[in-house]
Amino acid sequence: MTDIDTTPTTTTEPTLRSDVVDDILVVTIDRPGVSLNTLTPGLIGEFEGVLLRVNDDTLIKGVVLTSGKPDSFIAGADIEQFLEITSAAEAERTSRMGQDLLDRLEKLRVPVVAAIHGACLGGGLEVALACRYRICTEHPKTTLGLPEVQLGLIPGIGGTQRLPRRVGLQAALDMILTGRSIRAKRAQQMGLVDEMVHPAILADIAIDRARSLAAGTLKPGRRPSLGATSLLLEQNPLGRGVVFKKARESVMEKTHGHYPAPLAALTAIQTGYSRGFDEGLREEARLFGEMAMTPVSRQLVFIFFASNSLKKDPGVDPPAPAPREIHKLGVLGAGFMGAGIASIAVQQDTLVRFKDTDTAHIGRGLASIHGVLQERLTRRQISRQQFQDYMSLVGGTTDYSGFESVDLVIEAVFEDVALKHRVLEEVEPIIDTTAVYASNTSTIPIARIAEVAQHPERVLGMHFFSPVHRMPLLEVIVTPATSPEATVSAVAYGKKLGKTVIVVNDGPGFYTTRTLSAYMNEAGRLLDEGASIEAIDKALVDFGFPVGPITLLDEVGIDIGGKVGLVLVEAFGHRMQPSDAMRRVVVAGRTGRKGRNGFYKYDDAGTKGRVDDSVYELIGGERRDVLAEEIVERCVLAMVNEAVLCLGDGILRSPRDGDIGAVFGIGFPPFRGGPFRYVDSEIVEKIVERLEDLDARFPSRFTPAPLLLDMAASRRSFYGLER
Repeated sequence: MTDIDTTPTTTTEPTLRSDVVDDILVVTIDRPGVSLNTLTPGLIGEFEGVLLRVNDDTLIKGVVLTSGKPDSFIAGADIEQFLEITSAAEAERTSRMGQDLLDRLEKLRVPVVAAIHGACLGGGLEVALACRYRICTEHPKTTLGLPEVQLGLIPGIGGTQRLPRRVGLQAALDMILTGRSIRAKRAQQMGLVDEMVHPAILADIAIDRARSLAAGTLKPGRRPSLGATSLLLEQNPLGRGVVFKKARESVMEKTHGHYPAPLAALTAIQTGYSRGFDEGLREEARLFGEMAMTPVSRQLVFIFFASNSLKKDPGVDPPAPAPREIHKLGVLGAGFMGAGIASIAVQQDTLVRFKDTDTAHIGRGLASIHGVLQERLTRRQISRQQFQDYMSLVGGTTDYSGFESVDLVIEAVFEDVALKHRVLEEVEPIIDTTAVYASNTSTIPIARIAEVAQHPERVLGMHFFSPVHRMPLLEVIVTPATSPEATVSAVAYGKKLGKTVIVVNDGPGFYTTRTLSAYMNEAGRLLDEGASIEAIDKALVDFGFPVGPITLLDEVGIDIGGKVGLVLVEAFGHRMQPSDAMRRVVVAGRTGRKGRNGFYKYDDAGTKGRVDDSVYELIGGERRDVLAEEIVERCVLAMVNEAVLCLGDGILRSPRDGDIGAVFGIGFPPFRGGPFRYVDSEIVEKIVERLEDLDARFPSRFTPAPLLLDMAASRRSFYGLER
């Protein structure tokens, strides 16, 4: 999804600015008062005026469509105004209006050239597809895509029809069904754009191409020729049938049927091939209307707005101090997490100083960073020069040389309080008195770590998730002693690293580890009672989690899970007591995927296979059938109840942070909105009833959070949703 600016604007200034360069009309889109251009009803009305002017003024020989924003062309629809739609019929009418406008743009008497720099997404790409010719800049910020499925929608103004005809069926399906964006070079290779130029000459080249198209000396580019296999599949109904069948199967495998939008997009595209372009547009509009009203879309739109609001949240109440600029980072510990943090830091041009106990550990850390960057190079996401520049930014040491000039220290050593105390005591006298000190602990209270600090006001937690370069969440943990300056600096740097950042208050397990542990513990108790590993994982994946809890424990590390369990049971007692099954597997020394010995079998490359049946000998007891509904009810409600307890305990600042933290950090199904949105959608009184039923069967494990009881009594919801 693109970072659409959702700040409302009441200005009446026009969005389109028109300038005539000789016989070419240059139309600049520059929506006032916001950082990105988005499609609004007002903009569509202004487009109508431009089309009328061009048709009436025979002196105009061509049109160039460009943007007045520094880093975006058109970043999609205005989602704020989209939420004002109240029915499928209204959404369908809105789609048809947009389709009609782009039909007239496509058939305009003069050629239109789209001059694209920056984000060209959603409706923005649909506008560009209706132009005669497309030129984009060779720039990292230039991306093109149709991300509507990420909001539970489908392209609604011709994208399902024009994109396949432009780039081919299989390439279009990949873009539309995943919502993935592509970069400029790939767009040119696949024929989505006709030319790629340097940003400095974009306007001049676009004007020249519009003039050449008008004179007939330039013909619009054709998409690249398909290979023999693609021709066989795409150029006849039988072949296309195979493509659509495989695409549908792939969607169902990945989504388990929870996300209707990709299937709706498939139907619209298929209609266009079987019944023609116009019928395809009609089906697109109808399905767009349907998708706009689905609960899935409403939840995904909520996540979109919530994550965008977090991008503007400094992490403290106003007035927020200015964050410290982080130019140099010190990382304590060159293991998997430390190397992961360093690998994303160098990509933001941060100088990184790596410290570990010996050169062998440092070498492995550098190799890990090299591997992350090599993957990006292989995928052509960075250039060879960038790869070399990034690697040159990181250096290792076995002492603290170079740490005197760091702006931020992130400690990523083992989860051992004594060790964390020792490294803090060693490094604090060396670093600048204004430098921020962060621990990457996932469980140990920050106040406990800060007990040995000379300046506890600069100590906080920065809990990254594994693998660091892929997981989007950063949980910043603050104590009562943490200064606002330290907090805003950690939050700002987390955002610079590309993370979605939530700030939580200190406590054992913070928010994400605490709620995830409640979920994992219940899965362990189901193992105690005889449920199979496969049944538990399948039930929770079918509910919508990306992986099941037993698979997740293998991924995180069974040994780490064991250490987390000890901290949390000490803090919360019986409610957080790990299961006997988990305890036995930990004692047996199994570590999960990293040690190739977990609940599942793994090959030498770490690829997961089937369940390792020998683990049942460790667990003991007979296996029995347990209903999937029972598994889901117990695991999910344990997590949801713990999330609400975190809000009631003051760990969370808001339900929004809890929902985003659960979705982005621990895999709560996005289409369900997060634990708090889930309570609202299921209705709090019914959630309380279900918890009370479980608590009667399993005393003290499911006692409803006091906040839930209070809300049920007063018939309130977390987000004030209509009931």
